[in-house]
Amino acid sequence: MTVVLRPWVKRDAAALIVAAGSATDLATQFGGAELSSVAAAEAFIDESLRYDQHVKNWAIVEDGVAVGNVGASAIEFRHETAWMYYWLSAAARGKGYATSALIAVSDWAFESGLYRLELGHRVNNPASCRVATAAGFQAEGIEREKLRYGAGRHDVETHARLASDPAPAIRRSRIHARLVVDGEP
Repeated sequence: MTVVLRPWVKRDAAALIVAAGSATDLATQFGGAELSSVAAAEAFIDESLRYDQHVKNWAIVEDGVAVGNVGASAIEFRHETAWMYYWLSAAARGKGYATSALIAVSDWAFESGLYRLELGHRVNNPASCRVATAAGFQAEGIEREKLRYGAGRHDVETHARLASDPAPAIRRSRIHARLVVDGEP
């Protein structure tokens, strides 16, 4: 199966609304944004799922429908670093999409001249940890009470992958993520 990774477009607004409402744990990914209307989802795509020099977001597309996101932010070429992240709708989970997408975007980042890619997940999110580890990101430590959602604070486990690290073994997966960059077909 091939999953396409491409920049978000306004016509993905309806799919974004469905994805955002598919699981309560996704609320933290949208920073409290109200995504109940097409206009609000279009604005969120323009403002938060943008694709430019310092932030690149790719829609994870299954059968023509955006079902998740993988991105790189804080792209910085002086120190050759970026912050990676990902999320999937409830229906798209467990299929290997997040891992394959993270590997594809990591490969793009290394080919583009980055050396160190970082990410973090709440310690109470073991699925995200499995994605990071399978994509070749090594755990580096726990940041105590780093994130605040509502009244609660959450510890975060940080991971990193270096350009010099071995390629992840999962490359032989049946899922292939085809990455579209800068308007390619």
